[in-house]
Amino acid sequence: MSDTPSVLFVCLGNICRSPLAEAAFRAAAERAGLEVEVDSAGTGAWHLGDAPDPRAQAIAREHGLDISGYRARKVTRADYDRFDHMIALDEDNYETLHIYRPEGARAQVTMLLDHVPGREREPVADPYYGGPGGFESTWEDVSAGAAGLLQGMVART
Repeated sequence: MSDTPSVLFVCLGNICRSPLAEAAFRAAAERAGLEVEVDSAGTGAWHLGDAPDPRAQAIAREHGLDISGYRARKVTRADYDRFDHMIALDEDNYETLHIYRPEGARAQVTMLLDHVPGREREPVADPYYGGPGGFESTWEDVSAGAAGLLQGMVART
C-alpha cells in the first residue's frame, strides 16, 4: 500500500461530473504540491471508453484544463482496495457504491459535497440533459468539493 493518497470520483456514466471532479481535484492538489493518485469512474457502463462530454471538455478548457484524454470506465471491485477515497457525486451513486462495497474494503465512501461545510448530503447536479450553464454550475460544485476534500487531506498529513 502506498503512502500517496488516492481518490476515485464516481458518477453515473463517467462523462460529465466525475471527470470534471477528477480534473478539479488534480489541479487543486498540484497547486498545493500534494502528490495524489486520482481517477474517475461510473457506476453504469453506457459510455465505456468514451471521452468526456464535449460540454464538459469545454468547461474544463475554460478553466485551463484539458480532459480530452480521459476515458470513461466503470467502477470495479478492485477500486475499493486501490483507492483511499471513493467520492460519489450524488446520493444514487453513493448508495450504489455502498451496495457493492466488499466487506473489509479500505476505501472510505463519501459524497463530494460532504467535504464542503454546510453542503453535506447535497448532490452535484447532473448537467447532461441541460445546456452549457449547467456545466458551469457543476464546475463550481466540483471545484468547491475538491477544495474541501483537499483541505481535509492536507490537515491529516
